[in-house]
Amino acid sequence: MKHRFACYDEKGFEPSFGRSRIYSVEYCVPVQRKWKVLIGIGVVLTAAAGGYAAYRYNQRGIVTVQTGWVVRQDLVSQVTASGEIKPRNYVNIGANAMGRITEILVREGDRVRRGQLLAKLESVQPEAEVNAQRAALSSAQAESAAAEAALKSADQNIAALEATLDRAKAELDRVRLDMERGEKLYAEKLIARQEYDQRRALFLAQEAAVREAQSRLVVARANREETAARLTAAQRRVAQSQAILTRVDDVLQKHFAVAPLDGMVTNLPVRVGETVVTGIQNSPGSLIMTIADMSLITAEVKVDETDIVNVKLDQPASVTIDAIPNRTFRGHVIEIGNTAILRSTGLAASQSTISSQEAKDFKVVIALEDPPEEIRPGLSCTAKITTATRQNVLTAPIQALTIRQKGDLDPPAREKEKNNPKPPDPAEEKARREELQGVFVIQGDKAVFRKVETGVAGATEIEVLSGLQEGDQIITGSYKVIRTIRNETRVKIDNKQQTTKSEG
Repeated sequence: MKHRFACYDEKGFEPSFGRSRIYSVEYCVPVQRKWKVLIGIGVVLTAAAGGYAAYRYNQRGIVTVQTGWVVRQDLVSQVTASGEIKPRNYVNIGANAMGRITEILVREGDRVRRGQLLAKLESVQPEAEVNAQRAALSSAQAESAAAEAALKSADQNIAALEATLDRAKAELDRVRLDMERGEKLYAEKLIARQEYDQRRALFLAQEAAVREAQSRLVVARANREETAARLTAAQRRVAQSQAILTRVDDVLQKHFAVAPLDGMVTNLPVRVGETVVTGIQNSPGSLIMTIADMSLITAEVKVDETDIVNVKLDQPASVTIDAIPNRTFRGHVIEIGNTAILRSTGLAASQSTISSQEAKDFKVVIALEDPPEEIRPGLSCTAKITTATRQNVLTAPIQALTIRQKGDLDPPAREKEKNNPKPPDPAEEKARREELQGVFVIQGDKAVFRKVETGVAGATEIEVLSGLQEGDQIITGSYKVIRTIRNETRVKIDNKQQTTKSEG
């Protein structure tokens, strides 16, 4: 039986029959066999399409998820915040007087002692006023000293006059007794009239001497009071001159910048010859230099308002400094701010008129335990404050947590309500809207929502207090799946994508 062959060229195009063109045997097949082959291929393709359609139908509603495990491990909760390095104590020395800088006695980076002279301003007029007032004070002090000496002399004179008066009075008493005895003797004719007259004359003379001594004492006391008044006036002039000298000397001292503490000159923005001014309302004065106490270095960071409640005094912290890579410095919290700071402006929230809905931070100061010598104020840093530690606790990946309303976890009840509508009960509606925190646990081929209670949170794990057991497999991704997946949804686990991402 003759067979009619269909032959093809090397590219498989344009069959030719009975032509003189030469073809390889493998490119020529009988025509009847060709149709059988085509029919077979069609059957195979149809079966494959049907199988794929059945597979797709069976896979309908299945969600691809990534999973993790509930395990026991040590957990550390940390708060991360950024800020800058600052000395604990530092003073910005500003201008207390207006004038030209005539001398700067230190350089930036120098260490200074408390009370050390740092810089001088032009002070011709204040120095002249101080010198004039010192001269006036010296004159007042000399006058006061002279009045004090005169007073002492007056006191000595009064004492001498009082002694003279006492002697005169004693002598008067003696001559009085002698005269009285003379009177009795003269009355009895025992002495002559001449002797009696002598005793009487002596008595009268002594009385006059007592009166004279009393008059001198009165005059001396009056002079003493006058001298005391002059001394008081001189002392007041001395006090007044001293007060004026203190005032003008204070004005003069404002032309000198003095170190208020032991430390280092960390900022020196001015030069000799520049003019500095004092601050006025709403306008700060000129800054001459900054003195920092480098014995205690701190990291001043800003902690987000959502984390500040977990930060306590003396909590340990690790600090990394951008300018000193590959090193971590230990420290502890020594100060926690009570005033919220607006993140956009850096001002206290109570002093700003911006909406209170803006993000806020709180200042936290961390003392570094062993700062390096090369550290400088103003360096950027990042601090990790350890707020809690847990040993061998049950943990779950933190991204697995999600929130669902209680009513969304009961699909049969929803279907029943759709089929049998009735007026909603307010109490039931409120209970249905209750939000529950939990995770989706893999049970067979379904994802089942389970309510959990959590404790402290670490960087990627969170402590599980109840609701899960060690070894439970829970859904950890993707974020879209966790946000939208429903209770008891069929799932397919595919962790290859998650592994690829972590490797990348």
